[in-house]
Amino acid sequence: MLAQLLDQGDKDRAFLNVNSNEVVLLVNNLGGVSALELGGITAEVALQLEGSYGIHPVRILSGTYMTSLNGLGFSISLLNIVNTDIGGPSMIQLLDYPTEATGWSSPVLKETWEAKNEATREEEADTSQATKPSDLKYDAAAATKSITAALQRVIAAEPDITKYDTVVGDGDCGIGLKRGAEAILKHISEKPLTGDAVVDLASAVPVVESTMDGTSGALYAIFLNALTGALRGLAPGAADPKVWAAALKQSSEAMARYTPARPGDRTLVDALHPFVDVLGQTADVKKAAEAARAGAEKTKGMKASLGRTVYVGGSGFEQVPDPGAWGLSCFFAGLAGIEGEDGWEKL
Repeated sequence: MLAQLLDQGDKDRAFLNVNSNEVVLLVNNLGGVSALELGGITAEVALQLEGSYGIHPVRILSGTYMTSLNGLGFSISLLNIVNTDIGGPSMIQLLDYPTEATGWSSPVLKETWEAKNEATREEEADTSQATKPSDLKYDAAAATKSITAALQRVIAAEPDITKYDTVVGDGDCGIGLKRGAEAILKHISEKPLTGDAVVDLASAVPVVESTMDGTSGALYAIFLNALTGALRGLAPGAADPKVWAAALKQSSEAMARYTPARPGDRTLVDALHPFVDVLGQTADVKKAAEAARAGAEKTKGMKASLGRTVYVGGSGFEQVPDPGAWGLSCFFAGLAGIEGEDGWEKL
């Protein structure tokens, strides 16, 4: 869009020759763009104007000025500020004047726009802070292989999870899980596991916190932080399945203090709870993963008590499992080394 406005080499569509030191940018919502999306669009337009064209708007107007009802789109307008020599207030002063016109969003000053936003963190999560070793040991090589398989299983299942969440939610669950899985894979490739359960888990938690969003991202962050604390309380020794089961039980109880989700509510808890229970009873990761799978499959047709499915409505919940539970069961399947089979990623 900016090229169509500004590329003087395109004789058919070179709409504006910027010949002023003062340019005003207006990004208009055609009616169906959310405030969050419009903010992101405006920031990107301003960034491209500066980086590609050397244009620093003296005023930025962003809002819903002229719509096409609830049109899913936006328009970009650029205004050369020139001296009209007619006396009176300048064009900038006129734009800055207060108004009671409905729908008119006040312009943002250049100084305000370019001021550094201290509340925004763009740097990667700092995982460099050392965690005190716990001497709770495990086989780092075997764990790397299992965790990699588990994360790859989640990534492979993303299309199905997204499809399920499109039916009963807002369609972002699969992408969120995939983003988190890819970030953890990158993390362990750059910082190999040490074989200390607490050190390695504590190192991964900030990655989850910074890459996974939505309600499930918050729940995973709470759960993994609690799991780190539980493991430290069980150290030192060997981090065998019984130790992991005890720590998982403690972290599940901790997470329950922050969410009302319980088995039967059609959430990721429907896969997590049976995994933790069966692992505690049998110390067998494969049996626990199979229990998680069964729990996730039971959510198909289960009426939701919590989450977006509650107010999405319709009968979609009868055709698909809960996306969060399904994604977690896929992780457990990969962790246990269960090969893909009919009905595992496909119902």
